[in-house]
Amino acid sequence: MNAMKQATIQLLDWSIILGMVLWLASIVPAVAALPQTPTESVRSTIEDVMHILTNEQLKQPDRLAERRQEIERIVRSRVSYEDMAKQALGLPWLNLEAEERQEFVDLFVQLLRDSFAGKIDTYADEQVLYLSEQRDDRMAEVRTKLTGRKTDSSLNFRLADRAGTWLVYDVVIDGASIVHNYRAQFARIIRDVSYPGLVKLMREKTLVVKVFEPGHTE
Repeated sequence: MNAMKQATIQLLDWSIILGMVLWLASIVPAVAALPQTPTESVRSTIEDVMHILTNEQLKQPDRLAERRQEIERIVRSRVSYEDMAKQALGLPWLNLEAEERQEFVDLFVQLLRDSFAGKIDTYADEQVLYLSEQRDDRMAEVRTKLTGRKTDSSLNFRLADRAGTWLVYDVVIDGASIVHNYRAQFARIIRDVSYPGLVKLMREKTLVVKVFEPGHTE
């Protein structure tokens, strides 16, 4: 075989290999972008949060703020805060202007953070069992059980399909819906001191909501 013919064959071989690599590269993003099921969405969120909670370096006192920011970054991308805030406020939401709605969502997110900041470490060493998934069109509920030395609780995640991504809008803890508990207490405050009074309490960070009260699911 002369040198020119051998070089041509080698070039063809490399062309085939390069073509396969480019083809694979073109389909990998498509595979990676496949939409998750509700259970897969919940599982990946919990695994990401647990990874941070068990990271020994992030447990150092000087990195606690960074640790919390990392957890919030993950949760922010997996939770529909607007849906949660809207359902927690209830009917008064319909009377709010766009700017007022955005302010309420921002205040509600801060209230959530303050409520759960000191409790999330409780779940660091616990095991999550995925029990079932129920789906109805663009709504779903993923039922799980949190078990371990510190707790034995049911956690049911309610999700909505938003542009092909399943986002959490409520969590039911041992039969108590977080959204339901917020709505009941918001309604009580609005009845007693008005909606502006509720916003004032939230701005001043003087509102404490008992999100872990036992209750009934909706």
